[in-house]
Amino acid sequence: MIKYLAYCQGDILLTTEGTIPFGIEPPIPLKEWNYITNLHIGEYVVAIIRLDNPVSGNDGLQMVGLRKTHAILSPEDYQLAGKGAELLYWDQNTRFCGVCGGTNKWMTDISKKCTECGKEWWPSAATAIIVRIQRNDSILLVRARNFRGNHYGLVAGFLETGESLEQCVKREVQEEVGIKITNIKYFGSQPWPYPFGLMVGFTADYDGGELNLQKEELCEGGWFTRNNMPEIPDKASIARLLIDDWLLRM
Repeated sequence: MIKYLAYCQGDILLTTEGTIPFGIEPPIPLKEWNYITNLHIGEYVVAIIRLDNPVSGNDGLQMVGLRKTHAILSPEDYQLAGKGAELLYWDQNTRFCGVCGGTNKWMTDISKKCTECGKEWWPSAATAIIVRIQRNDSILLVRARNFRGNHYGLVAGFLETGESLEQCVKREVQEEVGIKITNIKYFGSQPWPYPFGLMVGFTADYDGGELNLQKEELCEGGWFTRNNMPEIPDKASIARLLIDDWLLRM
């Protein structure tokens, strides 16, 4: 059996029952160029598909935004859908060899090889940290300028070359909100296919300083108790997991 992960303009094709289409034949007619790569996972072959146009007018199928599928798909299928979207993004950005400019061709399910110089290319996710900072009975929440909507989240940022994850946490906190932290602890991680990332979550305690928001990145921020919480991220994100975990402890 084949599962069909078909994408178009940030949406994924699902059945109207909210499942990934599967079967011997694809759910809609496809051309050869629509197929990007196949994954072999357990009993399934998973076909990664780039659609030319969104599917409409089909009573049994629907196009759904990838993030919205968190509330629709099983956790396993949601993660699989994210992996397919990441491979699609990676394929678009690795058509040509970065060494010699030759054409890259798929070599395995998740790698390519240059047809000219033989250089092999493998996906490499962009790593970012996200940290929950606690001060007594309050938590630091911030609203980034690039957030859609009015929700608040946690301090986050990308890992730089040559630094550890813990060093990245300290640097990002200092740069974005100007305070010192201590007692940094690993919380968990989450693939983040928007478009190609890995979020690594931490907790930390406030250790001094006054909030000084980096205005280029953040538009609002402050300390919140469980009794005056603002709007927070949806349940698809590790930010929400970190916040919910804190709320359970209060």
